[in-house]
Amino acid sequence: MTDTLRLATRGSDLALRQAGTVRDALSSRRRDVELRRVETRGDQIPDELIHRLGKTGAFVRSLDEEVLNGDADLAVHSLKDVPTEGMDDMVVAGVPERAPSGDVLLSPDGLELEDLPSGSVVGTGSLRRTAQIKAARPELVVEPLRGNVDTRIEKLLAPGLQAEHERRLIASGEASAMTAGEGGTEGEADGEAEDEADTDDEGETEVDEEFETTVEEWFDSLSDLERSAMERKVETEYDAVVLAEAGLRRSDLFHEVPTTRLPREEFVPAAGQGAIAVTATDPDVIEAVRAAVDHPRTRVAVTVERTILGELNGGCVAPIGVSALVQGEHVHTRVRVLSTDGTEEVADTRDLPIRSHAKAAESFAADLADRGAADLIAAAREEAAVEADEGTRQEADDE
Repeated sequence: MTDTLRLATRGSDLALRQAGTVRDALSSRRRDVELRRVETRGDQIPDELIHRLGKTGAFVRSLDEEVLNGDADLAVHSLKDVPTEGMDDMVVAGVPERAPSGDVLLSPDGLELEDLPSGSVVGTGSLRRTAQIKAARPELVVEPLRGNVDTRIEKLLAPGLQAEHERRLIASGEASAMTAGEGGTEGEADGEAEDEADTDDEGETEVDEEFETTVEEWFDSLSDLERSAMERKVETEYDAVVLAEAGLRRSDLFHEVPTTRLPREEFVPAAGQGAIAVTATDPDVIEAVRAAVDHPRTRVAVTVERTILGELNGGCVAPIGVSALVQGEHVHTRVRVLSTDGTEEVADTRDLPIRSHAKAAESFAADLADRGAADLIAAAREEAAVEADEGTRQEADDE
């Protein structure tokens, strides 16, 4: 093992922050760590939903190949992105202590899920979250949402901020001045201004709204994220979005938008959500990583979750939530498997003995499969295959 460990990571802000925590833990053990930014397949297809990328591990394999090729010594991943199969050539050397693993709802008005008006648009890029939202509130509209954590928040905030900016411009009279400056005649600008104002009984005009601050002062009061959102063009206007609490907290964005936790009984997280995985192949590196970052309770919990997911063979093509929590001598485990439209489900909770948690998880998964989970997953897999085939034909037509 070399004196300086090369750590492969994606280049997103969240990925770099996660890699930074691993680097810091290893550095505390007197190991120098160099970060290597790698573009993954998932990064190369920014507008494609994860379940249509053709296979699991879209954000993982490119990083692990750096290790296998000898260009890096270890790689860091969000554990929920790591496939449960096809990893025989890599070892999950370390699983640091887990961050909060649940989902949260973000909305500009701070509404909870049950308070969203019928027909509200909720954004998510997850099949699991889509099915869970539809099961809880079938009258809501769920639309796809991709991008890094900050990008998703910007897409949520952009329409409201841009509308607020426009209202302030109109109230200040700057909107008509800007229109005239862009090529309109003075008369046209005056006419537009009159259309946007009310006329009192004496013939004087007054704006519809008054603001205590100028447009410039309002803009200066915005956060960097809000200013970035002001410049973003969005095709879909979202009333709310669902994200992982862990990603928000690690990105220091948890308080950027009013946020409410979704009930874990209904919104069962993805297997491994909130946890980080450090992969390696060299025995000395594996030993160093395990000693520096591995958290035994988290390792047990995610082993249960990933074992159940692997036994059900759901991957990322079916809406499956699996959540495990170590409680004394047992691992309290909750599983929810849904149809893609949220109308059918197989769900259960079970306390698994910690001494045989992997074997008990296999048994739990087999029981769920026999009770109908296997049928729901098979149906979801067929839908994904049809959708992928239709997408391929559409791409050919576009060419």
